[in-house]
Amino acid sequence: MGAAPAPAHGTRQCPGCEGLAAPLPRSPAAVSAERPRVGISRCLLGETVRYDGGHRRLLVLEALAAQVHLVGVCPELEAGLGVPRPPMQLVRTPSGLRLREVAAPTRDHTRALQAFVGPKIRELADLDGFVLKSRSPSCGLEGVPVFNEAGTRLEKTGRGLFAAALLAACPGLPVIEEGSLLHAHDVAVFLERVVAHAHGRRAQA
Repeated sequence: MGAAPAPAHGTRQCPGCEGLAAPLPRSPAAVSAERPRVGISRCLLGETVRYDGGHRRLLVLEALAAQVHLVGVCPELEAGLGVPRPPMQLVRTPSGLRLREVAAPTRDHTRALQAFVGPKIRELADLDGFVLKSRSPSCGLEGVPVFNEAGTRLEKTGRGLFAAALLAACPGLPVIEEGSLLHAHDVAVFLERVVAHAHGRRAQA
């Protein structure tokens, strides 16, 4: 799975990350085992998995990765849609939201994504949080553009299909979009919730 990106020039410190975690064991193996596991959209790690073969590397991840173990996920790629792939969007139909190609709306990839999502979420049952890519038709947490079947954008926005399924299965999971990691208060609240979730999960193990 994905790992924390290597430091790069221009890397920005993640606000609020310092001093929020308890002291970690000295053994590297113990450190890795004790850190909360946080899922993250793989494009934010710098992996070239976006539809156009690009990425959206998040340069403030270095400090966050010192506090948690990052687990990369790309629903569209891992559902078999490939890289590059046609741009897709959410389309509201009488049967619900569908994932369809922008240029070829008759090409519907909803079933492929749904077939991936269920087993993947069960595989990720030990996560304590998730960093999601904003506006993505699969990973977006809120404000994802939604269109009607004629291609007109609707006023009401939606949630990416993977993000919606993740939160339906794990309603107490701390989640955040990448843009919020630029705000110290949001980072602090997210990490506090991640640590609390990890403590609760381990207590029930």
